[in-house]
Amino acid sequence: MTIQNPKIVVVLPAYNAARTLERTYADIPKDKVFRIILVDDVSHDQTVEIARSLGLSVVIHIQNRGYGGNQKTCYLEALKEEADVVVMLHPDHQYDSRLVPELVSPILENQADMVMGSRILNGQALKGGMPIWKYIANRVLTIMENAVYGTRLTDCHSGFRAYSRKLLTTIPFLINSDDFVFDSQMIAQAVCFGFNIREIAVPARYFPEASSVNFRVSLKYGVKTLSVMLRFLTQRLGLFRSRMFHLTLSQVISRHYHDAIFGNSSPSDPAAGPTSSDIGQRLR
Repeated sequence: MTIQNPKIVVVLPAYNAARTLERTYADIPKDKVFRIILVDDVSHDQTVEIARSLGLSVVIHIQNRGYGGNQKTCYLEALKEEADVVVMLHPDHQYDSRLVPELVSPILENQADMVMGSRILNGQALKGGMPIWKYIANRVLTIMENAVYGTRLTDCHSGFRAYSRKLLTTIPFLINSDDFVFDSQMIAQAVCFGFNIREIAVPARYFPEASSVNFRVSLKYGVKTLSVMLRFLTQRLGLFRSRMFHLTLSQVISRHYHDAIFGNSSPSDPAAGPTSSDIGQRLR
């Protein structure tokens, strides 16, 4: 059954985003979006006050949960809103939020369950200000991930992504890491559960106010991403069974929350196949 008016929910995992939040919000095409949710991870600036002044739905963590922990709250809140597609957007204005319709289009056309905004695809990453060491690390890790997962992606480390409801109600993202490697785990899980991943080209924008992890944090992230690849390989080879690759979301969520998260429909079954939910109408 085709959904004529898909619910597109944009989630903003925020931490000290006061300097860039208004610009990020201003570019989001409001007429294409059902709800915008900001989850604040105990910011020390005016992120919450600005978000409320903009009329966003605001969720505040009682204590810092980390980047991955923030996304977990984001996706749970979006699913509670009965989102058909969830867009994850860093509120640091590094990514062009005017491209939300293009990002979700492959999902609405039933061609993908996960779409990533690639800073590499248009060949302009370095011109956009991406540090050379970060560009090289991105390329090396992405090439390795493609080799392990059998994908043909150009930027596995983007902070601008869209997910179908079926994907988010299938993969057990709640047992993923609470730190930056959460994003790498989401790709590995999408591949393991048979979901289709696509990319669109997005410009890279690096400037002083934009958040950017330092070399030490990036190095730890790279090592942990390699660990995710190793776990994926051992799962595929039958050497080790990892919970993150064989459990589903319904198996890791309390039954008392099933109605709020899954609604009237049954929790997604990965055995049903890799096709995304029938969402239909393309954004124009």
